[in-house]
Amino acid sequence: MNKILVLILFCIGTFSLQAQTFSVSGTVDEADTGLPLPGVNIIVKNTSNGVVTDFDGNYTINEVSAGDVLVFSYVGFLPQEITVDENQTEINATLKTDSEALEEVVVIGYGTQQRKDITGAVSVVSSETIEELNPIKIEQALQGTAAGVNVTPSSGAPGAGINVNIRGIASNSENGPLILIDGYQGDLNTINPNDIESISILKDAQAAIYGIAGANGVVLVTTKSGKKNTAPTIQYDAYVGMQETSRQLPLLNATEYGLLLNESYANNGQDLPYPNVSEVGRGTDFQDEVFETSPIMSHNLTLNGGSEKVTYSFGVSHLDQEGIIGAEKSDFQRSTARFNIGVDISDEFTFTANSIYTSLNRRSINENGLGSVLFNALNIPPTFGRDQEDLDGRLGNEIINPLSQIENTFNDYNLNKFNGSFSLDYTPIEELTFTSRIGYSLSNSKEKDFAPIIDYGPGKVFNNVRSTVNQNRINDNSYTYDLFGTYENTFNETHHLTGTAGMTVIRDWGDGLYATGYDVPNNSWDFADISLTTGTNDGLNNSAYKYDIRKLSFFGRLQYDFQGKYLVSGMLRRDASTRFGPENRVGYFPSATAGWILSEEDFLEDSNVISFLKLRGSFGILGNDEAGGAEFYRSLLDGEATYVLDGNLVNGTALGRIANPGAGWEEAEKTNIGIDLRLFNNRVDIAADIFREDRKDLLVAGIPVSGIFGGGAPGSGAPTINAGTTRNEGFEFAINYKENFGDDIRVGIGYNATFLRNEVTEVNGTEFLPGGQFGVGQPQPARFQEGFPIGYFYGYKTDGIFQTQEEVDAHPSQESLGAEASPGDIRYVDTNGDGVINVDDRTNIGDPIPTATMGLNLNFNYKNFDFTAYTYASLGNDMVRNYERNQPNVNRHAYYLERWTGPGTSNEVPRVTTGATSNVAFSDFYVEDASYARIQNVQLGYSLPETFLEQVGINRLRVYASVQNLYTFTNYKGFDPSASTGEAIGGGIDYGFYPVPRIFLAGLNLNF
Repeated sequence: MNKILVLILFCIGTFSLQAQTFSVSGTVDEADTGLPLPGVNIIVKNTSNGVVTDFDGNYTINEVSAGDVLVFSYVGFLPQEITVDENQTEINATLKTDSEALEEVVVIGYGTQQRKDITGAVSVVSSETIEELNPIKIEQALQGTAAGVNVTPSSGAPGAGINVNIRGIASNSENGPLILIDGYQGDLNTINPNDIESISILKDAQAAIYGIAGANGVVLVTTKSGKKNTAPTIQYDAYVGMQETSRQLPLLNATEYGLLLNESYANNGQDLPYPNVSEVGRGTDFQDEVFETSPIMSHNLTLNGGSEKVTYSFGVSHLDQEGIIGAEKSDFQRSTARFNIGVDISDEFTFTANSIYTSLNRRSINENGLGSVLFNALNIPPTFGRDQEDLDGRLGNEIINPLSQIENTFNDYNLNKFNGSFSLDYTPIEELTFTSRIGYSLSNSKEKDFAPIIDYGPGKVFNNVRSTVNQNRINDNSYTYDLFGTYENTFNETHHLTGTAGMTVIRDWGDGLYATGYDVPNNSWDFADISLTTGTNDGLNNSAYKYDIRKLSFFGRLQYDFQGKYLVSGMLRRDASTRFGPENRVGYFPSATAGWILSEEDFLEDSNVISFLKLRGSFGILGNDEAGGAEFYRSLLDGEATYVLDGNLVNGTALGRIANPGAGWEEAEKTNIGIDLRLFNNRVDIAADIFREDRKDLLVAGIPVSGIFGGGAPGSGAPTINAGTTRNEGFEFAINYKENFGDDIRVGIGYNATFLRNEVTEVNGTEFLPGGQFGVGQPQPARFQEGFPIGYFYGYKTDGIFQTQEEVDAHPSQESLGAEASPGDIRYVDTNGDGVINVDDRTNIGDPIPTATMGLNLNFNYKNFDFTAYTYASLGNDMVRNYERNQPNVNRHAYYLERWTGPGTSNEVPRVTTGATSNVAFSDFYVEDASYARIQNVQLGYSLPETFLEQVGINRLRVYASVQNLYTFTNYKGFDPSASTGEAIGGGIDYGFYPVPRIFLAGLNLNF
């Protein structure tokens, strides 16, 4: 009986102890400044019970018992553990900065490194910057935030591609960087920006660890993961908004058009087409008609957390964006699902897994070319009605009613992609870790477009007498297997050594099928499927391809520092790629870096001004094998030929592009000298670099070879050979300033700039490589040629407008350009002085590569309010205006109101006439300075007070309003001076770029 009583009393005592829980409150401050720290994690150790400090550093945590341990943790500070005494209801904590964490751990490839120890040129874009910019696509977050990175949209259409170049364009073919997501090769286009924790950009020889794939720079993306000993948190981010065009071009209205057309006809001695101009009014503004105000919305949900052994992060998102041209016929939808899990299996083994599923759906309109929707909207006369077609054929064969064109546009693209990685780390001793990691990417896409029976008028290229449907299915797959070990140790407290060695296996493979069906039932999109078509065609109605590229690499890196201030590293990678023949398959890519942290020396150690100062330099050789085509050393049977069999002509296959077994990779020889400087207790952060890259053995396709090899046959082509050298050199600079003014005000200002000079230093086998298009039937306007920038514009220089016949008579003849000159025509420069204007007078008339790019960014916080503004500028780049059609009856840009009408009236815009002139020849009249400065993002947010949120169980609720692409300052006449086709040769030619929209957003960030 006594034993039972004792047991009952023991249980009662135990229950009473368990029931004695209470709340603990307090503040968390920074040791150095005494300022409160918002966002500090406080968790009861070994539980999921946790909270986060508010803006003023205050917190309250419930259900705490005596003896519990509170863990205070915050990025950049040393964690602190405090044991709760009995009935202790107030605990204040002071966190000290962690010098190692303050310097930031940066991903550098096959490992990480503290920022203070980095000896290469590396830029980092954090998740905070991404959240402030709120980009639709992650590439947009790199523009203006990372020095040396130039981002150009190929179009403002939803889902359109974005070009990323690091320190300029060096190759005549591929110039995009290597993208690695959590260690595996990926694609930025398929990532939800909310899933990204940080982005590291390797710009110099630091990227040599990636050998044959690193010449164009490397972008390392780290996705979000959970943190140990962190309570589960749910974050919901959403925004809705409206989009409008950021620019419209001033065009002639119907009255102005009628007057100008009358003058044009009169100047050629023809009858006036509009004898009663006063009756036409303003007419139809087709440009205004095709632009719409369209919606956009985004939802993102994330769950993060972790215990002593497990971390986890899960996220789902959905983006829906309609186009500002064509609305739902130019829309984009992206849905993603992501997980990231880390498990400490034991003291020796750690397992990490992450995966992203992406579903893309996109529809698009005809854009960026002759006959595109915007091209037609700019050129169709305002005297046409909204539903009127060019039934008389007055406008040439490309120009049709753009509203009808949109209505008769039918297409759909769908992509489903899985990518991710699984990693196992084995740590037999504290200093040594082995990593086995496999990354994968599996994607399947299908596309369909339908062309109905339609008649836009006589001779129109868009006329279709038979309905057709084109369909394709494409599979692209890859895997990467990495096996490497990292040894890190410090000897005698002065010698710090880190060694990394391993191997990588890469395989990219895939296939595609294309087919066309004729005579779609009911001439309707609803029945547009090959299986339903009823017609036949004598030509080839299908095609296919497949590829299989494999690479095997071995690499090693040794990093050493003495006393934490003298830093050196060396890297070597050996690559073998099946793109090249057996004799040229293997390449070696070495590099070396060095640094000196002067602030650790006695003469600077006690400085009140200089907090950190490091000199660094690097030199290395990197490679590039991405030049189009899976293999260069052998030909495929994808050409066409006609054979005589039994006396009959039979169409068959033949060798395609001529093989070149001697082709090898491009080599990039990169040199960089830089300085990192922090001033005034780290308030000012400065980085500056001088760099040079010599890209050698460029993989060039199209170098003429003897016709005996069959390169001119259908489906064939010239081989790809190593035949060129380029040089990029320049200077980049970044400065950031941050300051806290009291408890309520925080300010941050950042500025970065890059100055670049580009030149082709050698081309073998031909004088130049042409590229791009201008007008119809004219020579290609861009060139890749020794002594000039890549893709420079080659045409005629002008010297104003002929004012009188006497000036025409005194000037060299221009007849070979199309017609004898008359007063009011463009006057071309006789550059070679031979007394005649002809093709020999063409010269360099523009450079599409910017001389300087820069970003200026501002962050300002006052109590619960936050304000950000991001701006970007591109200076010195030219663009070709190629969206105007040289037909007599088309509409024109309003600058033609300033045309020449008699002596002294204009020296810039030529006369108008329906007669033959040389004014259409490609000249600097069509080349404009496309320098611009753009306010990229302005955002104002407000976080609701913690005292209010505690009552509803919410940790954070922030609402905001923002404007993206608020305004662009430029003298360029076209829609978008920032756009580019992305081509190295011909990328700066504007066929009527779909403008980047101005987007008004309202959103919220919710944490609970």
